[in-house]
Amino acid sequence: MTRIQTEPVIRRGWLIFGSNAAMVVYGVVLALLGSILPLMGERIHFDLAQAGNLFLGMNFSMLVSMLSLGVLMDWLGKKPILVGGSLAVAVSLLLISGASSYRALLWGVLLLGIGGGALNGAANTLVADFERDPRGKASALNLLGVYFGIGALSLPFIMGAGLKGLGLAPILYLALVFSLVPGFVFLGLTFPPLPTNRTSPWAEAVQLIRNPLVLLLGFLLFFESGNEFIVGGYASTYFKSRMGSSISGASYILAGYWLALMLGRVISSRLLLRANSLTLVRVSAVGSAVGGMVLLMATSAPLATAGVVLLGLSFASIFPTTLGMAGSRFEACSGTVFGILFGIALSGGMTLPWAVGQISARQGLHAGLSLVIANSLMILILQHYIQAPKKGLSKS
Repeated sequence: MTRIQTEPVIRRGWLIFGSNAAMVVYGVVLALLGSILPLMGERIHFDLAQAGNLFLGMNFSMLVSMLSLGVLMDWLGKKPILVGGSLAVAVSLLLISGASSYRALLWGVLLLGIGGGALNGAANTLVADFERDPRGKASALNLLGVYFGIGALSLPFIMGAGLKGLGLAPILYLALVFSLVPGFVFLGLTFPPLPTNRTSPWAEAVQLIRNPLVLLLGFLLFFESGNEFIVGGYASTYFKSRMGSSISGASYILAGYWLALMLGRVISSRLLLRANSLTLVRVSAVGSAVGGMVLLMATSAPLATAGVVLLGLSFASIFPTTLGMAGSRFEACSGTVFGILFGIALSGGMTLPWAVGQISARQGLHAGLSLVIANSLMILILQHYIQAPKKGLSKS
């Protein structure tokens, strides 16, 4: 009797579903601090400089997570990273919900960054690895970003609608339960096998981090990540302090920002099947600069809200489209490259919101948010240098 050997079944649809759920959780992670900042500030009593330190801490932990886990994905696989990230986010939400001091809140925020970084990096790498066509890869990553937008939109919306009736703790417990979903999904799935006959992933990382194209793409994401964290983190505080909005009203405006970002990625996922990736990034950078100017020049809440919505629409395509370009050029070591890019990006997400906090503590939040415009102009400049060689990327 012949023994039949069967290969493990790789259920691509379920892996994509798990990746989408992971990105919803990551959206909640990124929206969390901006959504709870006004409320936690009233409970624990900390100033804008300390608020900036919270963003610094969360993004520093994400940075450490990304730089180490990117290499580990190419070595150990994505499954342990995704399951561990899901668990870390759940524990961090438990810590944050019970925080009664600034130090306790900071520890919860640090763990939140580690878990969120793991989910974001591994989910994006997994989806990128499924696509071979450069346009398809950029489109798939924009579509994945829609689920990030769903998570980022849901939390401030729930905060605005249910804060008075439920209170903060039950909302955080609800987020905790959902954060465990991707971990449970991935536990029962088989992942694609790792590439064989490769050099040491650490040696590859050293080589890749010296690559000029990787550095250009990374620093473009440095400024984009900074912008997304700045607006997502400080918009509700800006509307509460400068426009006189209530905490619930400011939460709804923040939800509008994330909704615009989500819709922008839906649109971008379709445009990228036909449009040039670099052209879309260029147009988006100009749009984000204009959106920043509208926000800062506005003298009424509706006009300022329009600026925030334009910022969300403009930010939408920059990050995933740039990742798609990188994934197409470095398919054989996508985990390591994405780890480097996310690490550089999160350096921007770590330092630039911190800088806004420091500037705002001295000159006001209006002055601090002007950094959004400067960052957008830097993205436009870097995009020009990425396109200049006319080798490969200009065709994607």
